[in-house]
Amino acid sequence: MPEIEASSKQTESAALSAHQQRGNIARLTVAQALAGANSVVVYATGAIIGHMLAPDKTLATLPISIFVVGMAACILPAGAIARRYGRRMAFLAGTGCGVLVGLLGALAVMLGSFWLFCLATFFGGAYAAVVLSFRFAAADGVSAGMRPRALSFVMGGGVVAGVVGPQLVTHTMYLWPAHMFAATFVAQAVVAALSALVLMGVKLPMPTAAEIAGGRPLGVIARQPLFVTAVICGAVSYMLMNFLMTAAPLAMQLCGHSQESSNLGLQWHVIAMYGPSFFTGRLITRFGAGKVVMAGLLLTGLSAAVGLMGIDVAHFWLTLVLLGVGWNFGFVGASALVLECHRPEEKTRVQSFNDFIVFGTMAIGSFASGGLLAAYDWDMVLWVSFVPLVLAVVVLAAAAMSQKRAVAAR
Repeated sequence: MPEIEASSKQTESAALSAHQQRGNIARLTVAQALAGANSVVVYATGAIIGHMLAPDKTLATLPISIFVVGMAACILPAGAIARRYGRRMAFLAGTGCGVLVGLLGALAVMLGSFWLFCLATFFGGAYAAVVLSFRFAAADGVSAGMRPRALSFVMGGGVVAGVVGPQLVTHTMYLWPAHMFAATFVAQAVVAALSALVLMGVKLPMPTAAEIAGGRPLGVIARQPLFVTAVICGAVSYMLMNFLMTAAPLAMQLCGHSQESSNLGLQWHVIAMYGPSFFTGRLITRFGAGKVVMAGLLLTGLSAAVGLMGIDVAHFWLTLVLLGVGWNFGFVGASALVLECHRPEEKTRVQSFNDFIVFGTMAIGSFASGGLLAAYDWDMVLWVSFVPLVLAVVVLAAAAMSQKRAVAAR
């Protein structure tokens, strides 16, 4: 990537001091921990509330699908705000959506309005889209060799979210007996407001004139084989995680398991999603992003296989834990590959485009998950997950072979 390396040298003046880098990473990690509770609350309650409020029970998982649509619809506008006014402005707009989802969600439960609840989860998706850009923000102003570790460390903040989110649901869902989960969403709004306070202290380089201009045409960047591979692997990793996690809480309920068991399963799932982040960056540095992504895809396949072995609580929990670790390796590894595909002035456009494709693919998986669970059963959801998984493994293996041939030819 000689062109990218040359451009990087031209922007060394935008690098942050070591003190600023540490401060940003610490604040982004805390914000990730707080903001991650938003997604956990929606995933833990979305299908359950949907089942209670929907005019047709086949629409039970629609609120979670709308959540994913919100992610896809808002990632490009959020990227445009970041490119024009800086990442911090985009972060604060996102946390505003986070407060809104909590207030609208509580109101929807009180009024018994399914469609208002869907609107609330749309704003929840907008918030989640901005939160996921924290990982790229951690790499701003950081040397190339440290970027995978900075990216993965911030993702590690999700470990706390894995504890805060489910416990938030468990300890608040019955506080207002007449309106189950209403207090949960009010609490979620408060947590989002706290995240905004933390993010106000983040200091990132302001967009340069070159960055506002956007660099090379997006089509040129998107045709790079490495970018195509990164997008496919990131999209499949995230889609399958969402595909299975969307259906799991409702599937557990339909199998006779308690809401508390479902909450605890999701807690360990989210911990498994973000816990490995404290060392995923080191694994990428040592073994390469491609191998880490492959390990993630194989773990995701193993999670589906475990789910097919039974419907006891232990099977659901182990499926969710393996799914979480698989997502971490696959998604963080793919995100590290994306960082190799653009020049500094192109970062927000390329990163937003990558996330738009990832979240758009997630939306397809989320809608399909709910329909399959309603029309068939949990086993069918698991079997279907192998189709995109095989596609990603084949694409990644082909890219690795092509890279080896290119190195041998030098």
